[in-house]
Amino acid sequence: MSESSGASFRVGLLGHGTVGAAFEALIADRADAVEHLTGQRPEVSGVLTRSRGDFDEILASSDLLVEVMGGVDPAKDYVLRALSAGKHVVTANKQLLSRHGAELWDVARENGAQLRFEAAVGGVVPVIRVLTESLAGAHIERVHGIVNGTTNFILTRMAETGASYAAALAEAQALGFAESDPTDDVSGADAAAKMAILARLAFDTTVDFDAVRFEGIEGITSDDLAYAQKLGLSLKLIGTAERVPQDDGTDGINVRVHPAFLYAGHPLASVGGSFNAVTIESPAITEITISGPGAGGSQTASAVLGDVISAMIPPASTPQPRHQLPIVEDVPSAYYLHVEVEDEPGVLAQLAQVLGLQGISVKSFVQQGEAEHAQLSMVLHPVVESRLRGAIELIDGLPPVRARPRAIRVIEEQFAE
Repeated sequence: MSESSGASFRVGLLGHGTVGAAFEALIADRADAVEHLTGQRPEVSGVLTRSRGDFDEILASSDLLVEVMGGVDPAKDYVLRALSAGKHVVTANKQLLSRHGAELWDVARENGAQLRFEAAVGGVVPVIRVLTESLAGAHIERVHGIVNGTTNFILTRMAETGASYAAALAEAQALGFAESDPTDDVSGADAAAKMAILARLAFDTTVDFDAVRFEGIEGITSDDLAYAQKLGLSLKLIGTAERVPQDDGTDGINVRVHPAFLYAGHPLASVGGSFNAVTIESPAITEITISGPGAGGSQTASAVLGDVISAMIPPASTPQPRHQLPIVEDVPSAYYLHVEVEDEPGVLAQLAQVLGLQGISVKSFVQQGEAEHAQLSMVLHPVVESRLRGAIELIDGLPPVRARPRAIRVIEEQFAE
C-alpha cells in the first residue's frame, strides 16, 4: 500500500448487508485512487447495524454518511438528522427517496448538505448524473427503461430456456439476483419507486410513489414468451415517465410500470440478464440509451462510491496520471468482409485458401448476384487487424476480384448473465 499524505475523509456507514459490506471492501481497495483524485483519503469511520455501532457517535465522527439500510424506518430519521447537522449523505434507498424525497431535499438545501443517490436507480447505470448534470438544460419528453435487474433476469431466462416464472425466479434467487422475499421486485413496486425519482428529476416536479401505477410480472407465463419469440418480440418490465399535453395547453406527466412487448429494433429490446437500461428522449438530443448491471452488491457499491467521490472536495486541476500504460493497436475483432468477383469456378476455393493462410475462419457467408455482378459477403471470426489486412492485400490481387475488398468491424460483445 502506498504511503498516504492526504487528509482523511471519514465515511459513516449505515447498514452492512450485501451492499454495505461490498462498499466497505471497495472503499478500502480504492482508497489510493480516490486520494490521488481528490487529495483526501476516504476511510470508514463507523458502521451501524441492529447490533453494532451508535448513530450519534458515527454522526459526530463522520464527514459524510452512506445509508444502505433500506426501508423507510429508521433510515429516514438518520438521514434527516445527518442532513440537519450539515453532513453530506449518499443513499441507495429508492423507497425513502420516492416517499419522502421532497422533505429530504429541502433539509439538505437548508443546511448546505449534499444528498446524492445515483445508486438508488439503475444500479451502476449513471442515469441520475445524466439527468441532473449532462442534460440539466434539456427539455425532457420521456424517460423509460428497464430499471429492475431481478425482473429482467427472470424474463430473460424464461425467454431463453422456456422455464416457468417460478423456475426462473428460483434461479434468480439462487444466483443472488433476487431476494428471499422478491415481492417488491416482481410486483413492480421497486421499479415504481425508481420511476418516481426519475420523473421528479426529469420534469422538475414532485412525484410521490403513490402517483405511480404499476403492474408486475407474476402473471407472465412461458406461453407469453413463446408468442413473443414467434413475432420477433421481447418481453420486458418497462417503467415510463412522460409528458402528456393537456387541453389547456399545459403539460401533465404520466408515470407507470408494466410488462411490454418490444420490437427488435427498440434500444431496450436486447437488454438481457440482470442489466438495466434507460432511454431519455428530448428534442435537443433525440434519444440516448445508457445501460449496465442493475443488480448485485458490488455494482451498487461502485455507484455509491462514485457519489462519495462527487461529494468530496475536487482537485483544483486534473491530476497527473499514475500509470503509463502501453497503447495496443493490433487487437482482435470480428469483421464483415465484402468482395466483388467474377462468378467463375474456383473463386470460393481461392478466397478460402487466402483466408486459411492468414488463420482466418468464416462465421457466415452469403452470395448475391451472378456473372460479373457477383458479391460475396461474409462475417469472419475474430482476428487481429494485421492478419486481416494481409488477407485483403492477397485477395485484392486475385484475378477474379473486381474491386478492393471492404472490411467493417463487427461488435459481438454480449452481456454476461
